[in-house]
Amino acid sequence: MREVRSSELQSQLVDLLDDVEAGETIVITRDGRPVARLVPEISPGDQIRTVVKEPVEDLKAWRKTLPPNDMTLADILSARDEGRR
Repeated sequence: MREVRSSELQSQLVDLLDDVEAGETIVITRDGRPVARLVPEISPGDQIRTVVKEPVEDLKAWRKTLPPNDMTLADILSARDEGRR
């Protein structure tokens, strides 16, 4: 992550946008304090994949730690229906 002073922003904006488009994140500072961040735009599809991917992978890993389940679909439906009586 690169930092750029706000006083340099106008003269470097085109180059900074090219760098952001290439995937770099740039922090804009004023008097040494971060005030803004330029980050690459993520398409809605990519954003959903990014937000959902990690929890799904965690769930898949958790499922592998469970003991084997020998229940058939008929057993599951029977147990469900038994609770409705």
